[in-house]
Amino acid sequence: IAEEDYEDVVRVCDQLGIPHYTVNFVQEYWDGVFSNFLKEYEAGLTPNPDILCNKEIKFKALLDKAMDYGADYLATGHYVRKRDCDGKSQLLKGLDPGKDQSYFLHAIDGQSLTKALFPVGELHKAEVRRIAEENELSTAKKKDSTGICFIGKRNFKSFLSQYIAAKPGNFETLESTVVGTHDGIAYYTIGQRRGLAIGGAGDAWFVVGKDIPRNVVYVEQGTLHPALFADNLTATEATWIADIPLSDLPFRCKAKIRYRQTDQSCTIEGNENGRLHISFDIPQRAITPRQSVVFYKDDVCLGGALIEERGPSYYEMQKSLPAEVSP
Repeated sequence: IAEEDYEDVVRVCDQLGIPHYTVNFVQEYWDGVFSNFLKEYEAGLTPNPDILCNKEIKFKALLDKAMDYGADYLATGHYVRKRDCDGKSQLLKGLDPGKDQSYFLHAIDGQSLTKALFPVGELHKAEVRRIAEENELSTAKKKDSTGICFIGKRNFKSFLSQYIAAKPGNFETLESTVVGTHDGIAYYTIGQRRGLAIGGAGDAWFVVGKDIPRNVVYVEQGTLHPALFADNLTATEATWIADIPLSDLPFRCKAKIRYRQTDQSCTIEGNENGRLHISFDIPQRAITPRQSVVFYKDDVCLGGALIEERGPSYYEMQKSLPAEVSP
């Protein structure tokens, strides 16, 4: 696939009459992204390498190389927009709501953003296709790129197994009933339904939690099981593109805990020891450690942080109620 992509680059550059260069960031990607990705998955967590890839490779290593070549800006195909205001750059959602990628760019620093251009962020994908076809570019009808940054789309479990040794364990309900066996805790994420291979009557099974020391994956039946829902989380390693008045908490904004999720109203309630406490107006489904929570004010991406842990699930809250008030 990489060879095909490179051939496409050559063809398009030749058609447009512009030079092309080849740079190799294999070592930087391994050291700055992939090794961390494997380490966290091996620990039973669910990282998002695309965010780290943008931060460490595209808007650091690649940006620095572009500047070395004498470039004024680095233009990328991300569906986001940039607005300069009072000497600073703001990151805005792309105009095409189905393609907006601001979630994946929330961790790039403000200085890098000043040197970035996002020409397709002002357009809808259909318009980009139309322009490419009008100019008879060889990539006009090329399929959208999908999958993990620089890895692509592939059987994820099979891919991980090349780097992480499988350690089978039990699927258990929250009441400690064993209902099956799993292939390794690294292969499962909160909210997952497919690939569990748990039979029996009733609703579909979903991953609702993990006991990493015991190598147990907790599962329950039903897409609306209360163990899947919580209304708050703690996050760490926050990065901010915009100036946020964290000294004047609580701070109201909107946030999303996964790509393509609709923005959710929330309150940032605390900032202690580098940790943020975020409370949502409505319960959130499948809050997952080491995924990102990204903050917005209207179309402006403010920044984000890594989810450290979710608050008590609605299942845990029900279990803690006295019997006479428990639903």
